[in-house]
Amino acid sequence: MCLAVPTKIETIEGNRGTGVLAGNRITILLDLVPEVKVDDWVLMHAGFAITVLTPEDAKATLDILSEML
Repeated sequence: MCLAVPTKIETIEGNRGTGVLAGNRITILLDLVPEVKVDDWVLMHAGFAITVLTPEDAKATLDILSEML
């Protein structure tokens, strides 16, 4: 099963960013979301940011995922 998860962008260098997910820092490729900025939320799948999310959508999705655990 594949899952895309909301991740907050902490830094951006070129087409790569650092995201924070559950306290872990991960490298995310930003090629598909050139409009992304630091502190934006993205939906991350397989190391790629696939869309920019509003903070409200990110929180709602994270809340649902937490309930599943």
